[in-house]
Amino acid sequence: MARELLRMENIVKEFPGVLALDKAGITIHEGEIMGLMGENGAGKSTLMNVLGGIFPADSGEIYIEGQKVSINSVHDSQTLGIAFIHQELALEPYLTIAENIFLGREICNSIGMVSKERMAEAAKPFLKRVGLDVDPNEFVGSLSIGQQQMVEIAKSFSLNAKILILDEPTSSLSEKEVEVLFSTIQDLKNQGLGIVFITHKMAEVFQLCDAITIMRDGTYMGTRQSDSCTEAELISLMVGRDLGNYYVRTFNEPGPVVLEAKDICAGKKVQHCSFFVNSGEILGFYGLVGAGRSELMKAITGLDPMDSGEIYLNGKQVKKPDPIFMQHMGVALVPENRKTEGLLLNNTITFNISLPIIEQIIRHLHVNTAKEREIVEESIQTLQIKTPSANVNCSTMSGGNQQKILLAKWLATKPKVLILDEPTRGIDVGAKAEIYTIINELAKAGLAIIMISSEMPEIMNMSDRVVIMKESRIAAIFERGEYSQELILKHAMGSEQQ
Repeated sequence: MARELLRMENIVKEFPGVLALDKAGITIHEGEIMGLMGENGAGKSTLMNVLGGIFPADSGEIYIEGQKVSINSVHDSQTLGIAFIHQELALEPYLTIAENIFLGREICNSIGMVSKERMAEAAKPFLKRVGLDVDPNEFVGSLSIGQQQMVEIAKSFSLNAKILILDEPTSSLSEKEVEVLFSTIQDLKNQGLGIVFITHKMAEVFQLCDAITIMRDGTYMGTRQSDSCTEAELISLMVGRDLGNYYVRTFNEPGPVVLEAKDICAGKKVQHCSFFVNSGEILGFYGLVGAGRSELMKAITGLDPMDSGEIYLNGKQVKKPDPIFMQHMGVALVPENRKTEGLLLNNTITFNISLPIIEQIIRHLHVNTAKEREIVEESIQTLQIKTPSANVNCSTMSGGNQQKILLAKWLATKPKVLILDEPTRGIDVGAKAEIYTIINELAKAGLAIIMISSEMPEIMNMSDRVVIMKESRIAAIFERGEYSQELILKHAMGSEQQ
Protein backbone atom coordinates (compact mmCIF):
# COMPACT_ATOMS: atom_id res chain seq x y z
CA MET A 1 0.00 0.00 0.00
CA ALA A 2 1.31 3.42 -0.98
CA ARG A 3 2.02 6.04 1.67
CA GLU A 4 -1.06 7.87 2.97
CA LEU A 5 -1.06 11.56 2.02
CA LEU A 6 -4.45 12.65 3.34
CA ARG A 7 -7.11 11.38 5.70
CA MET A 8 -10.23 13.34 6.66
CA GLU A 9 -12.45 11.75 9.32
CA ASN A 10 -15.83 12.63 10.86
CA ILE A 11 -15.90 16.10 9.28
CA VAL A 12 -18.97 18.10 10.32
CA LYS A 13 -19.90 21.45 8.82
CA GLU A 14 -23.16 23.24 9.51
CA PHE A 15 -24.51 26.40 7.91
CA PRO A 16 -27.60 28.22 9.21
CA GLY A 17 -30.38 25.66 8.93
CA VAL A 18 -28.32 23.22 6.83
CA LEU A 19 -26.11 20.32 7.92
CA ALA A 20 -23.77 20.32 4.91
CA LEU A 21 -21.36 17.65 6.18
CA ASP A 22 -22.28 14.89 8.61
CA LYS A 23 -19.21 12.83 9.63
CA ALA A 24 -17.81 12.95 6.09
CA GLY A 25 -14.33 11.86 5.08
CA ILE A 26 -11.91 10.82 2.36
CA THR A 27 -8.48 9.13 2.20
CA ILE A 28 -5.85 9.68 -0.52
CA HIS A 29 -2.57 7.81 -1.02
CA GLU A 30 0.60 8.74 -2.84
CA GLY A 31 0.27 8.23 -6.58
CA GLU A 32 -3.51 7.74 -6.40
CA ILE A 33 -6.31 9.38 -8.40
CA MET A 34 -9.43 9.42 -6.24
CA GLY A 35 -12.74 10.24 -7.89
CA LEU A 36 -15.22 12.12 -5.72
CA MET A 37 -18.85 11.68 -6.74
CA GLY A 38 -22.29 12.49 -5.43
CA GLU A 39 -25.46 14.33 -6.38
CA ASN A 40 -25.52 18.12 -6.40
CA GLY A 41 -25.78 19.11 -2.74
CA ALA A 42 -24.14 15.88 -1.54
CA GLY A 43 -21.30 17.84 0.12
CA LYS A 44 -18.40 17.20 -2.28
CA SER A 45 -17.45 20.84 -2.73
CA THR A 46 -18.04 21.60 0.96
CA LEU A 47 -15.66 18.81 1.98
CA MET A 48 -13.00 20.06 -0.43
CA ASN A 49 -13.57 23.67 0.67
CA VAL A 50 -12.79 22.55 4.23
CA LEU A 51 -9.60 20.91 2.97
CA GLY A 52 -8.77 24.02 0.92
CA GLY A 53 -9.18 26.30 3.95
CA ILE A 54 -12.08 28.26 2.48
CA PHE A 55 -13.99 27.65 5.70
CA PRO A 56 -13.12 25.61 8.80
CA ALA A 57 -14.81 22.39 9.88
CA ASP A 58 -17.01 22.49 12.99
CA SER A 59 -15.52 19.19 14.11
CA GLY A 60 -13.54 16.22 12.78
CA GLU A 61 -9.89 15.43 12.09
CA ILE A 62 -7.58 16.06 9.14
CA TYR A 63 -4.28 14.18 8.79
CA ILE A 64 -1.56 15.10 6.27
CA GLU A 65 1.08 12.37 5.87
CA GLY A 66 -0.04 10.91 9.19
CA GLN A 67 0.20 14.16 11.17
CA LYS A 68 -2.96 15.76 12.54
CA VAL A 69 -3.30 19.32 11.24
CA SER A 70 -5.57 22.31 11.64
CA ILE A 71 -6.67 24.17 8.49
CA ASN A 72 -8.21 27.58 9.14
CA SER A 73 -7.28 29.49 5.97
CA VAL A 74 -6.30 29.06 2.34
CA HIS A 75 -2.74 29.90 3.37
CA ASP A 76 -2.76 27.04 5.91
CA SER A 77 -3.92 24.65 3.17
CA GLN A 78 -1.32 25.78 0.65
CA THR A 79 1.46 25.59 3.25
CA LEU A 80 0.51 21.94 3.83
CA GLY A 81 0.91 21.19 0.12
CA ILE A 82 -2.75 21.26 -0.94
CA ALA A 83 -3.69 22.88 -4.25
CA PHE A 84 -7.34 23.46 -5.22
CA ILE A 85 -8.04 24.02 -8.94
CA HIS A 86 -11.60 25.38 -8.99
CA GLN A 87 -14.04 24.95 -11.86
CA GLU A 88 -13.98 28.74 -12.32
CA LEU A 89 -10.28 29.40 -12.89
CA ALA A 90 -8.69 32.08 -10.72
CA LEU A 91 -6.25 33.60 -13.19
CA GLU A 92 -5.67 37.19 -14.27
CA PRO A 93 -6.06 37.32 -18.08
CA TYR A 94 -4.05 40.53 -18.52
CA LEU A 95 -1.02 39.23 -16.66
CA THR A 96 1.55 36.88 -18.17
CA ILE A 97 1.76 33.18 -17.35
CA ALA A 98 4.80 33.78 -15.14
CA GLU A 99 3.14 36.72 -13.36
CA ASN A 100 0.11 34.54 -12.61
CA ILE A 101 2.24 31.69 -11.28
CA PHE A 102 4.08 33.99 -8.86
CA LEU A 103 1.23 36.41 -8.12
CA GLY A 104 1.68 37.66 -4.55
CA ARG A 105 5.12 36.01 -4.40
CA GLU A 106 6.87 38.06 -7.09
CA ILE A 107 10.57 37.46 -7.69
CA CYS A 108 12.71 40.60 -7.44
CA ASN A 109 16.14 41.53 -8.74
CA SER A 110 19.12 42.67 -6.69
CA ILE A 111 17.71 46.19 -6.20
CA GLY A 112 14.29 45.02 -5.07
CA MET A 113 12.42 45.57 -8.34
CA VAL A 114 10.07 42.89 -9.70
CA SER A 115 11.95 40.94 -12.37
CA LYS A 116 9.80 39.58 -15.19
CA GLU A 117 12.87 37.85 -16.64
CA ARG A 118 13.60 35.91 -13.42
CA MET A 119 9.94 34.94 -13.00
CA ALA A 120 9.74 33.72 -16.59
CA GLU A 121 12.85 31.59 -16.09
CA ALA A 122 11.57 30.24 -12.77
CA ALA A 123 8.22 29.35 -14.34
CA LYS A 124 9.71 27.14 -17.07
CA PRO A 125 10.30 23.95 -14.99
CA PHE A 126 6.75 24.13 -13.59
CA LEU A 127 5.29 24.50 -17.09
CA LYS A 128 7.45 21.63 -18.33
CA ARG A 129 6.17 19.44 -15.51
CA VAL A 130 2.60 19.79 -16.83
CA GLY A 131 3.71 19.46 -20.46
CA LEU A 132 2.79 23.04 -21.43
CA ASP A 133 5.11 24.28 -24.16
CA VAL A 134 4.38 28.00 -24.18
CA ASP A 135 6.27 31.24 -23.61
CA PRO A 136 5.99 32.20 -19.89
CA ASN A 137 5.72 35.85 -21.04
CA GLU A 138 2.51 35.16 -22.98
CA PHE A 139 -0.69 36.68 -21.57
CA VAL A 140 -2.96 34.14 -19.91
CA GLY A 141 -6.01 35.60 -21.67
CA SER A 142 -4.63 34.42 -25.02
CA LEU A 143 -4.59 30.76 -23.91
CA SER A 144 -7.33 28.17 -24.35
CA ILE A 145 -9.28 27.02 -21.27
CA GLY A 146 -7.31 23.76 -21.29
CA GLN A 147 -4.00 25.61 -21.32
CA GLN A 148 -5.21 27.91 -18.53
CA GLN A 149 -5.95 24.84 -16.40
CA MET A 150 -2.36 23.68 -16.96
CA VAL A 151 -1.14 27.11 -15.79
CA GLU A 152 -3.22 26.68 -12.60
CA ILE A 153 -1.65 23.26 -12.01
CA ALA A 154 1.83 24.64 -12.74
CA LYS A 155 1.13 27.39 -10.20
CA SER A 156 0.29 24.74 -7.61
CA PHE A 157 3.71 23.15 -8.13
CA SER A 158 5.36 26.49 -7.38
CA LEU A 159 3.64 26.12 -3.99
CA ASN A 160 5.10 22.60 -3.53
CA ALA A 161 1.73 20.89 -3.82
CA LYS A 162 1.50 17.21 -2.87
CA ILE A 163 -2.29 16.94 -3.05
CA LEU A 164 -4.18 18.29 -6.06
CA ILE A 165 -7.95 18.88 -6.05
CA LEU A 166 -9.57 19.22 -9.49
CA ASP A 167 -13.20 20.39 -9.43
CA GLU A 168 -15.11 19.47 -12.63
CA PRO A 169 -11.96 20.12 -14.71
CA THR A 170 -13.42 18.87 -18.03
CA SER A 171 -16.67 20.87 -17.99
CA SER A 172 -15.45 23.49 -20.52
CA LEU A 173 -12.86 21.47 -22.45
CA SER A 174 -12.87 20.06 -25.97
CA GLU A 175 -12.30 16.32 -26.41
CA LYS A 176 -8.68 16.94 -27.43
CA GLU A 177 -8.08 19.11 -24.35
CA VAL A 178 -9.62 16.39 -22.15
CA GLU A 179 -7.14 13.88 -23.61
CA VAL A 180 -4.25 16.24 -22.83
CA LEU A 181 -5.54 16.86 -19.30
CA PHE A 182 -5.94 13.14 -18.58
CA SER A 183 -2.42 12.45 -19.88
CA THR A 184 -1.07 15.20 -17.61
CA ILE A 185 -2.97 13.84 -14.60
CA GLN A 186 -1.51 10.38 -15.24
CA ASP A 187 1.98 11.89 -15.38
CA LEU A 188 1.35 13.71 -12.07
CA LYS A 189 0.14 10.45 -10.53
CA ASN A 190 3.40 8.78 -11.64
CA GLN A 191 5.27 11.65 -9.96
CA GLY A 192 3.65 10.62 -6.66
CA LEU A 193 0.91 13.24 -6.28
CA GLY A 194 -2.39 12.40 -4.65
CA ILE A 195 -5.22 13.69 -6.82
CA VAL A 196 -8.90 14.30 -5.99
CA PHE A 197 -10.98 14.36 -9.19
CA ILE A 198 -14.52 15.75 -8.73
CA THR A 199 -16.84 14.94 -11.63
CA HIS A 200 -20.42 14.03 -12.56
CA LYS A 201 -19.32 11.99 -15.57
CA MET A 202 -19.29 8.24 -15.01
CA ALA A 203 -17.11 7.52 -18.04
CA GLU A 204 -14.38 9.81 -16.67
CA VAL A 205 -14.06 8.11 -13.28
CA PHE A 206 -13.84 4.65 -14.81
CA GLN A 207 -11.32 5.84 -17.40
CA LEU A 208 -9.07 7.85 -15.09
CA CYS A 209 -9.55 7.10 -11.39
CA ASP A 210 -8.04 4.32 -9.29
CA ALA A 211 -10.85 4.51 -6.74
CA ILE A 212 -14.08 6.43 -6.18
CA THR A 213 -15.37 8.00 -2.96
CA ILE A 214 -19.15 8.46 -2.91
CA MET A 215 -21.08 11.01 -0.84
CA ARG A 216 -24.81 11.42 -0.26
CA ASP A 217 -26.57 14.09 1.81
CA GLY A 218 -23.28 15.26 3.36
CA THR A 219 -22.33 11.74 4.47
CA TYR A 220 -19.53 9.41 3.39
CA MET A 221 -21.16 6.42 1.67
CA GLY A 222 -18.05 4.39 0.91
CA THR A 223 -15.06 4.00 -1.39
CA ARG A 224 -14.93 1.57 -4.30
CA GLN A 225 -12.08 0.47 -6.56
CA SER A 226 -12.95 1.57 -10.08
CA ASP A 227 -11.91 -1.76 -11.63
CA SER A 228 -14.24 -3.80 -9.41
CA CYS A 229 -17.48 -1.79 -9.25
CA THR A 230 -20.24 -1.02 -11.72
CA GLU A 231 -21.99 2.15 -12.81
CA ALA A 232 -25.25 0.82 -11.33
CA GLU A 233 -23.55 0.31 -7.94
CA LEU A 234 -22.20 3.88 -7.94
CA ILE A 235 -25.58 5.34 -8.89
CA SER A 236 -27.29 3.36 -6.14
CA LEU A 237 -24.80 4.68 -3.56
CA MET A 238 -25.13 8.25 -4.86
CA VAL A 239 -28.90 8.55 -5.11
CA GLY A 240 -30.16 5.78 -2.82
CA ARG A 241 -32.25 4.21 -5.55
CA ASP A 242 -31.87 2.27 -8.77
CA LEU A 243 -32.39 4.59 -11.74
CA GLY A 244 -32.47 1.73 -14.24
CA ASN A 245 -32.16 3.08 -17.79
CA TYR A 246 -32.26 6.77 -17.00
CA TYR A 247 -32.41 7.80 -20.67
CA VAL A 248 -36.20 8.07 -20.93
CA ARG A 249 -37.61 8.08 -24.49
CA THR A 250 -40.86 6.77 -25.93
CA PHE A 251 -40.13 7.77 -29.57
CA ASN A 252 -43.55 8.81 -30.78
CA GLU A 253 -44.35 9.40 -34.44
CA PRO A 254 -43.28 13.01 -35.14
CA GLY A 255 -45.74 15.57 -36.51
CA PRO A 256 -45.31 18.25 -39.19
CA VAL A 257 -42.28 20.50 -39.64
CA VAL A 258 -42.38 23.40 -37.16
CA LEU A 259 -39.07 25.14 -37.81
CA GLU A 260 -36.90 25.03 -40.92
CA ALA A 261 -33.56 26.77 -41.46
CA LYS A 262 -32.17 27.15 -44.98
CA ASP A 263 -28.57 28.03 -45.83
CA ILE A 264 -27.93 30.02 -42.63
CA CYS A 265 -24.69 32.03 -42.48
CA ALA A 266 -23.71 34.04 -39.39
CA GLY A 267 -20.10 35.11 -39.01
CA LYS A 268 -17.25 32.64 -39.20
CA LYS A 269 -18.86 30.05 -36.89
CA VAL A 270 -21.99 29.39 -39.01
CA GLN A 271 -21.67 28.68 -42.73
CA HIS A 272 -24.48 27.41 -45.03
CA CYS A 273 -26.40 25.39 -42.44
CA SER A 274 -29.78 23.83 -43.30
CA PHE A 275 -32.03 21.60 -41.17
CA PHE A 276 -35.62 21.19 -39.97
CA VAL A 277 -37.33 19.92 -36.83
CA ASN A 278 -40.79 18.35 -36.49
CA SER A 279 -43.32 18.65 -33.68
CA GLY A 280 -42.91 15.84 -31.15
CA GLU A 281 -39.31 15.26 -32.23
CA ILE A 282 -35.99 15.61 -30.44
CA LEU A 283 -33.35 16.72 -32.93
CA GLY A 284 -29.89 16.21 -31.45
CA PHE A 285 -26.96 18.46 -32.39
CA TYR A 286 -23.48 17.00 -31.84
CA GLY A 287 -20.05 18.45 -32.59
CA LEU A 288 -16.73 19.26 -31.01
CA VAL A 289 -16.32 22.44 -28.97
CA GLY A 290 -16.22 25.37 -31.40
CA ALA A 291 -18.09 23.56 -34.18
CA GLY A 292 -20.73 26.32 -34.24
CA ARG A 293 -23.79 24.61 -32.72
CA SER A 294 -24.60 27.30 -30.15
CA GLU A 295 -23.82 30.08 -32.61
CA LEU A 296 -26.27 28.59 -35.14
CA MET A 297 -29.06 28.57 -32.55
CA LYS A 298 -28.28 32.12 -31.44
CA ALA A 299 -28.50 33.28 -35.05
CA ILE A 300 -31.86 31.54 -35.53
CA THR A 301 -33.31 33.09 -32.38
CA GLY A 302 -32.00 36.57 -33.25
CA LEU A 303 -29.47 36.76 -30.43
CA ASP A 304 -26.65 36.99 -32.98
CA PRO A 305 -26.93 38.74 -36.37
CA MET A 306 -27.60 36.48 -39.36
CA ASP A 307 -25.67 37.32 -42.54
CA SER A 308 -27.89 35.35 -44.91
CA GLY A 309 -30.33 32.46 -45.08
CA GLU A 310 -34.02 31.82 -44.47
CA ILE A 311 -36.03 30.74 -41.43
CA TYR A 312 -39.54 29.30 -41.64
CA LEU A 313 -41.97 28.76 -38.75
CA ASN A 314 -44.96 26.55 -39.57
CA GLY A 315 -44.23 27.14 -43.26
CA LYS A 316 -44.14 30.95 -43.04
CA GLN A 317 -40.88 32.81 -43.58
CA VAL A 318 -39.51 34.95 -40.76
CA LYS A 319 -38.26 38.11 -42.44
CA LYS A 320 -35.86 39.35 -39.76
CA PRO A 321 -35.56 37.36 -36.53
CA ASP A 322 -35.05 39.17 -33.25
CA PRO A 323 -35.24 37.64 -29.74
CA ILE A 324 -38.57 39.21 -28.69
CA PHE A 325 -40.30 38.40 -31.99
CA MET A 326 -39.02 34.80 -31.96
CA GLN A 327 -40.19 34.38 -28.36
CA HIS A 328 -43.65 35.65 -29.31
CA MET A 329 -43.62 33.19 -32.23
CA GLY A 330 -42.97 30.34 -29.80
CA VAL A 331 -39.22 29.76 -30.07
CA ALA A 332 -37.37 29.50 -26.74
CA LEU A 333 -33.64 29.02 -26.21
CA VAL A 334 -32.47 27.55 -22.89
CA PRO A 335 -28.81 28.69 -22.82
CA GLU A 336 -25.78 26.58 -21.98
CA ASN A 337 -24.48 28.54 -18.99
CA ARG A 338 -27.21 28.89 -16.38
CA LYS A 339 -24.98 31.02 -14.13
CA THR A 340 -24.05 33.75 -16.60
CA GLU A 341 -26.70 33.55 -19.33
CA GLY A 342 -29.68 31.77 -17.81
CA LEU A 343 -30.55 32.82 -14.26
CA LEU A 344 -30.25 35.83 -11.99
CA LEU A 345 -28.93 33.74 -9.13
CA ASN A 346 -29.35 36.37 -6.42
CA ASN A 347 -33.06 36.61 -7.16
CA THR A 348 -35.89 34.26 -6.26
CA ILE A 349 -37.40 31.35 -8.16
CA THR A 350 -40.53 33.45 -8.69
CA PHE A 351 -38.56 36.37 -10.13
CA ASN A 352 -36.63 34.16 -12.57
CA ILE A 353 -39.61 32.18 -13.86
CA SER A 354 -41.71 35.34 -14.24
CA LEU A 355 -39.08 37.38 -16.08
CA PRO A 356 -39.74 36.28 -19.71
CA ILE A 357 -43.54 36.51 -19.26
CA ILE A 358 -43.58 39.86 -17.48
CA GLU A 359 -46.00 41.26 -20.09
CA GLN A 360 -48.58 38.66 -19.03
CA ILE A 361 -48.49 39.46 -15.31
CA ILE A 362 -48.09 43.25 -15.34
CA ARG A 363 -50.83 45.59 -16.55
CA HIS A 364 -50.65 49.37 -16.02
CA LEU A 365 -47.90 49.01 -13.40
CA HIS A 366 -50.01 46.48 -11.48
CA VAL A 367 -48.59 43.01 -10.85
CA ASN A 368 -51.14 40.21 -11.03
CA THR A 369 -49.61 38.30 -8.13
CA ALA A 370 -52.31 35.62 -8.17
CA LYS A 371 -51.54 34.72 -11.80
CA GLU A 372 -47.79 34.89 -11.16
CA ARG A 373 -48.13 32.60 -8.13
CA GLU A 374 -50.25 30.15 -10.13
CA ILE A 375 -47.70 29.93 -12.98
CA VAL A 376 -44.73 29.55 -10.63
CA GLU A 377 -46.37 26.95 -8.37
CA GLU A 378 -47.44 24.92 -11.41
CA SER A 379 -43.86 25.02 -12.71
CA ILE A 380 -42.45 23.89 -9.35
CA GLN A 381 -44.93 21.02 -9.20
CA THR A 382 -44.61 19.92 -12.84
CA LEU A 383 -40.82 19.94 -12.90
CA GLN A 384 -40.54 18.68 -9.29
CA ILE A 385 -38.25 21.52 -8.21
CA LYS A 386 -37.11 20.72 -4.67
CA THR A 387 -37.61 23.92 -2.66
CA PRO A 388 -39.41 24.93 0.53
CA SER A 389 -40.70 28.11 -1.13
CA ALA A 390 -40.94 29.93 -4.45
CA ASN A 391 -39.25 32.88 -2.73
CA VAL A 392 -35.95 31.05 -2.20
CA ASN A 393 -32.92 32.59 -3.93
CA CYS A 394 -31.68 30.51 -6.86
CA SER A 395 -28.08 30.77 -5.61
CA THR A 396 -28.95 28.46 -2.71
CA MET A 397 -30.29 25.71 -5.00
CA SER A 398 -28.39 22.66 -6.28
CA GLY A 399 -27.24 22.59 -9.90
CA GLY A 400 -30.01 20.17 -10.86
CA ASN A 401 -32.71 22.37 -9.36
CA GLN A 402 -31.20 25.48 -10.97
CA GLN A 403 -31.39 23.70 -14.32
CA LYS A 404 -35.06 22.90 -13.71
CA ILE A 405 -35.76 26.55 -12.82
CA LEU A 406 -34.07 27.64 -16.05
CA LEU A 407 -36.21 25.16 -17.98
CA ALA A 408 -39.34 26.34 -16.15
CA LYS A 409 -38.50 29.94 -16.99
CA TRP A 410 -38.71 29.28 -20.72
CA LEU A 411 -41.51 26.72 -20.59
CA ALA A 412 -43.61 29.48 -19.00
CA THR A 413 -43.55 31.22 -22.41
CA LYS A 414 -45.51 28.22 -23.86
CA PRO A 415 -43.03 27.56 -26.69
CA LYS A 416 -43.64 25.48 -29.79
CA VAL A 417 -39.90 25.05 -30.43
CA LEU A 418 -37.62 24.48 -27.44
CA ILE A 419 -33.85 24.74 -27.98
CA LEU A 420 -31.82 23.14 -25.18
CA ASP A 421 -28.11 23.97 -25.13
CA GLU A 422 -26.26 21.38 -22.98
CA PRO A 423 -29.33 20.77 -20.75
CA THR A 424 -27.57 18.41 -18.30
CA ARG A 425 -24.14 20.03 -18.02
CA GLY A 426 -22.82 20.08 -14.45
CA ILE A 427 -25.66 18.10 -12.84
CA ASP A 428 -25.64 14.68 -11.22
CA VAL A 429 -27.11 11.43 -12.55
CA GLY A 430 -30.27 11.65 -10.44
CA ALA A 431 -31.06 15.15 -11.73
CA LYS A 432 -30.17 14.04 -15.27
CA ALA A 433 -32.74 11.25 -15.11
CA GLU A 434 -35.39 13.77 -14.04
CA ILE A 435 -34.43 16.20 -16.84
CA TYR A 436 -34.60 13.39 -19.42
CA THR A 437 -38.09 12.44 -18.20
CA ILE A 438 -39.22 16.08 -18.52
CA ILE A 439 -37.75 16.38 -22.04
CA ASN A 440 -39.45 13.15 -23.10
CA GLU A 441 -42.82 14.33 -21.76
CA LEU A 442 -42.46 17.62 -23.62
CA ALA A 443 -41.78 15.76 -26.88
CA LYS A 444 -44.80 13.51 -26.23
CA ALA A 445 -46.89 16.66 -25.78
CA GLY A 446 -45.90 17.80 -29.28
CA LEU A 447 -43.04 20.26 -28.69
CA ALA A 448 -40.33 20.40 -31.31
CA ILE A 449 -37.09 20.07 -29.35
CA ILE A 450 -33.55 20.83 -30.49
CA MET A 451 -30.97 19.47 -28.06
CA ILE A 452 -27.31 20.46 -28.25
CA SER A 453 -25.12 18.07 -26.28
CA SER A 454 -21.44 17.14 -26.04
CA GLU A 455 -22.27 13.86 -24.29
CA MET A 456 -22.40 11.03 -26.80
CA PRO A 457 -24.66 8.69 -24.74
CA GLU A 458 -27.15 11.56 -24.28
CA ILE A 459 -27.25 12.31 -28.01
CA MET A 460 -27.59 8.65 -29.01
CA ASN A 461 -30.25 7.72 -26.48
CA MET A 462 -32.44 10.84 -26.56
CA SER A 463 -32.48 11.87 -30.23
CA ASP A 464 -34.91 10.97 -33.01
CA ARG A 465 -32.41 12.34 -35.52
CA VAL A 466 -28.84 13.60 -35.10
CA VAL A 467 -27.21 16.59 -36.81
CA ILE A 468 -23.40 16.58 -36.73
CA MET A 469 -21.55 19.89 -37.07
CA LYS A 470 -17.89 20.36 -37.87
CA GLU A 471 -16.04 23.65 -38.28
CA SER A 472 -19.11 25.87 -38.74
CA ARG A 473 -20.92 23.54 -41.15
CA ILE A 474 -23.36 20.65 -40.96
CA ALA A 475 -21.32 17.55 -41.81
CA ALA A 476 -24.15 14.98 -41.70
CA ILE A 477 -27.73 14.31 -40.59
CA PHE A 478 -28.77 10.79 -39.55
CA GLU A 479 -32.12 9.19 -38.78
CA ARG A 480 -32.50 7.07 -35.65
CA GLY A 481 -31.09 3.61 -36.34
CA GLU A 482 -28.64 4.89 -38.95
CA TYR A 483 -25.99 6.25 -36.62
CA SER A 484 -23.38 4.75 -34.31
CA GLN A 485 -20.86 6.35 -31.98
CA GLU A 486 -18.07 5.67 -34.48
CA LEU A 487 -20.03 7.19 -37.37
CA ILE A 488 -20.93 10.33 -35.41
CA LEU A 489 -17.32 10.84 -34.32
CA LYS A 490 -16.04 10.21 -37.85
CA HIS A 491 -18.15 13.07 -39.18
CA ALA A 492 -17.50 15.35 -36.17
CA MET A 493 -13.73 14.94 -36.41
CA GLY A 494 -13.07 13.89 -40.00
CA SER A 495 -13.36 15.51 -43.40
CA GLU A 496 -16.56 13.81 -44.57
CA GLN A 497 -19.35 16.06 -45.80
CA GLN A 498 -22.81 14.69 -46.49
